[in-house]
Amino acid sequence: MPLYQVVVLALVQAATEFLPISSSAHLIVVPWLFGWQDQGLLFDVALHLGTLAAVLLYFAKTWIRLLFLAAGRKVRPVSRDDPDSDLEDNPRLFAYLVAATFPAGVAGLLLEDYVKTIFRSPLVVAGMLIAVGLVIWWAERAGRLERNLGAVSLGDALTIGCAQALALIPGTSRSGITISAGLFRGLQRTAAARFSFLLSSPIILGASVKAGWEVWRHGGVGGEWQAPFLLGIVVSGVAGYAVIGYFLRYLQRSTMLPFVYYRVIFGIMIVVLASFFGLPPSGNP
Repeated sequence: MPLYQVVVLALVQAATEFLPISSSAHLIVVPWLFGWQDQGLLFDVALHLGTLAAVLLYFAKTWIRLLFLAAGRKVRPVSRDDPDSDLEDNPRLFAYLVAATFPAGVAGLLLEDYVKTIFRSPLVVAGMLIAVGLVIWWAERAGRLERNLGAVSLGDALTIGCAQALALIPGTSRSGITISAGLFRGLQRTAAARFSFLLSSPIILGASVKAGWEVWRHGGVGGEWQAPFLLGIVVSGVAGYAVIGYFLRYLQRSTMLPFVYYRVIFGIMIVVLASFFGLPPSGNP
């Protein structure tokens, strides 16, 4: 794979993994638009490792605090200006995050064959882009924006976790559907996004481990793939870290409505391409 293609796809993955616009849809459409061959499982591993590193590094202090709070201890006193200051009000948040991972995990095991076949239809991708875009629009209008992470309940966590299971369908956007679920439950935008990104860590880890196992079964990383593999990890990791920070700052002052418009336009574009040019349903998850 040419290195410029590695960089483009890594940037696409980094941006669309965390913004509410669906990484799966973009990783299907972008290679098709440029006439590139399918990037394959190996590069998928690199992209997932990069975005996993980004979310773990960005929230490293948060995870440490969650673990210590779950054990009944504090890492250090935090000021009210600290973005994690609300964690002290919710020592059970770590347990809630664990519980919220189960719906997507169970759905992934039950629907794996559908995810690889039927769900990858371009019309399904387009339909989910538009449908979830409308859900985000509804969530923005209906959300009360009253509560932070300190007020998240088990019911909130399970609702968001069940919403995350829908992200198995390409075009949904894991961040889009989970943040919307948080808004419906009355969370503030930044609180919903932080919970969403924290919840993504075990999911991305699971995807990375699964894909890595498949690569290992097929002989591991060959010499010609080592440079693209490493470059993909670095670019998607660095860019993903920047995107997380940007999006959290953006949500402090703005709504997700611009992403709704983008999703609807992109979904219509996919329908047009599929109708006139036969957009293939294959691509990277």
